[in-house]
Amino acid sequence: MDRYAVFGNPIGQSKSPFIHSQFALQCAQQMQYEAILAPVAGFADSWRDFVAAGGKGGNVTVPFKEQAYQLAEVLSARAQQAGAVNTLYLNHAGQLCGDNTDGIGLVADLTRLGVNLAGCTVLLLGAGGASRGAIGPLLDAGVKQLVLANRTLSKAQAIATSFDSRVQACGFTDIPEYAYPLIINATSAGLAGGRPDIGIQHLIGCQLAYDMVYGAKPTAFMQWAKQHGVAQQADGLGMLLAQAAAAFTIWRGVTPDIEPVMALLKQQLAA
Repeated sequence: MDRYAVFGNPIGQSKSPFIHSQFALQCAQQMQYEAILAPVAGFADSWRDFVAAGGKGGNVTVPFKEQAYQLAEVLSARAQQAGAVNTLYLNHAGQLCGDNTDGIGLVADLTRLGVNLAGCTVLLLGAGGASRGAIGPLLDAGVKQLVLANRTLSKAQAIATSFDSRVQACGFTDIPEYAYPLIINATSAGLAGGRPDIGIQHLIGCQLAYDMVYGAKPTAFMQWAKQHGVAQQADGLGMLLAQAAAAFTIWRGVTPDIEPVMALLKQQLAA
């Protein structure tokens, strides 16, 4: 039976084994999927041991996405843009291929939520790996202007220079007062119950406040947006599922339906 795994440290919280086992059942794929706790300094050895034992492909989460990028012999254009890899597999020549499905997972979820990205002006909060992986697919989907805001301006500027003039960097205190139909929180503030420190004036014209963090309850960012009149809020559970579905398609050649798996995950989170 074909083996797949997710590598991370920590890894106990990962929903990936459940998600991919559900995808496999739905698509009648004979495969197994496990979670592997790799040593912080030993990702490459963990991956090689997994392949030696018959592993076919894997997902990569914190803190190994950059290490996976360095390990891959063949990189997709998405991975090169992101500077990180979250999906690994062996091609027919036995080469290790690295891809990044985070950004296309985000775009797929925004499309599911009814967002028309063509011609859209987007405010993206945070200049970490999550933002870097999202920008290319957002631009490919037709975003007209993307403002990348971060507490430390230099980090936003370093990412913006990798893209064209549609991407503009700024600090949280000097965000241009455009109308942003879509605001995406790519910071980790929600994990600690916080939100990015931006002013309410930036919510004027916002139709969707999207937080990449997810949980049993709406995040602080989502609650704040709702209190100030934003019509729609969403967390990152759909993105998690969509990026997993994209990885599954790369490995198995079939595309699962995320909706039934999302319903099951929501039940788990609410329990």
